[in-house]
Amino acid sequence: MRHITICREPGRYAGWPANYGIWNWGNEIVVGFTYGHHDSDAGFHTRDRTRPFVGMQARSLDGGETWHVNPTPARAPGDKGMSADEHMAPELKIGADEPVAIPEEPGRIDFAHHDFALMAARNGLRAGAVSWFYASTDRCRSWDGPYALPDFGQTGIAARTDYQVSGADECTLYLTAAKPDGGEGWVFVARTEDAGRTFDFRSWIGPEPDGFSIMPASVRLSDRSTVVAVRCRGEATDFRDATNWIDLYRSDDDGLSWGYVNRPAPNTGVGGNPPTLTHLRDGRLCLTYGFRDAPYRMCARLSPDEGATWGDEIVLRDNGGGHDIGYPRTVQRADGGIVTIYYWHDTPDGERHIAATIWDA
Repeated sequence: MRHITICREPGRYAGWPANYGIWNWGNEIVVGFTYGHHDSDAGFHTRDRTRPFVGMQARSLDGGETWHVNPTPARAPGDKGMSADEHMAPELKIGADEPVAIPEEPGRIDFAHHDFALMAARNGLRAGAVSWFYASTDRCRSWDGPYALPDFGQTGIAARTDYQVSGADECTLYLTAAKPDGGEGWVFVARTEDAGRTFDFRSWIGPEPDGFSIMPASVRLSDRSTVVAVRCRGEATDFRDATNWIDLYRSDDDGLSWGYVNRPAPNTGVGGNPPTLTHLRDGRLCLTYGFRDAPYRMCARLSPDEGATWGDEIVLRDNGGGHDIGYPRTVQRADGGIVTIYYWHDTPDGERHIAATIWDA
């Protein structure tokens, strides 16, 4: 295994790739993240809430060996940072100055374009959260949008990027809604069959949780079958006391209904961590996630049978500086090597930075 630094600067805070997305075309890989400032006294996440976060993209043309980092070429509503409102003071949030206004309809999107990418974004996590998306047909060098996602009749929508393309006009989104009581969150499926002009609610994934189920990570196995890994948390007065884990669900009727499969990661540490799920070219599933208790580490598990069983935990990296790590994205590059990208720090007060581990399964 080899560890590579993608974006690191003293005094800065780079984080949460899982909130933005990863896209790859052979050895060309693009990953999104957000970039702010470090504050040692800020609590669970050592970010400076008084200064804005901005969207960033890192691009590699050699399978993750070297990277170039630039601001995300996409306009957020109000020209503010996207998908980071919970980490900023109220006056810096999208919608702080005026109601969020997003064009409703993008026109026809060609989801099957060979250079296509989609990125989802949001301005919150609970009731009142608004979400939108962007589309690119030049490998993330430019983004069209933002385009509004509907509220699907829910109290709020907290979109992260997870989607499956099944045709030029058809794309399925895996999203998180605020629960009926306004709390965070419950995963569901939405679909467009008219090239992005409209999106319809399709199904809930699992029952309404006592705590939350959020941040789905999907793999399409066939025209009818899909598996989705979900970040879960039990109910607790203080989130630090809650149990956190990852569950797996499967649909064999094209996303109309879902059955519980198993719990591939029964503990992801204090605060929890989202999964990323990758379909390797040999047919195996690869699950990657961060573990937020000592020894703080990045982990993987492999399944040879579409998630029915899972191998032992593989430690990709350990001895992190604390719990403020993870939120990975994983792709397989042209030579079969696996590239897992996450945020990390080496010492308790070290700057949070974006790193990659290149490894073989």
